[in-house]
Amino acid sequence: MKKRLITMAAAAMALAACTTTGNVERNAAGGAAIGALAGAAIGNNVGDGDAGDGAAVGAAVGAAAGAARGYSQDQRLQECRNVARQPQYRDDRTGAYFYYVPGTTRSCWTDGTPRA
Repeated sequence: MKKRLITMAAAAMALAACTTTGNVERNAAGGAAIGALAGAAIGNNVGDGDAGDGAAVGAAVGAAAGAARGYSQDQRLQECRNVARQPQYRDDRTGAYFYYVPGTTRSCWTDGTPRA
């Protein structure tokens, strides 16, 4: 069981090292790592006590959730970069300028990044 867990952890780290390009890949790798740790802890303490199976399930669920979040972030960045940037408004708190995405309540900074 420990060999299998170590093998799975090494494979997850190897995959994570290759994924540094976009939000989808980065978040999927991070989600897989966090999910594997949580799954191993839960799997070790619940049911038959098999941490390896819990890590595998946790990694799969974490990777899917991380990829979904990364995809959403990429879509939001793309939206901010492709929208007309007029008119602009000044944020009194930061002093920076922003614009609204037409037809939505979302807004973006003038550098093309999403405004929280």
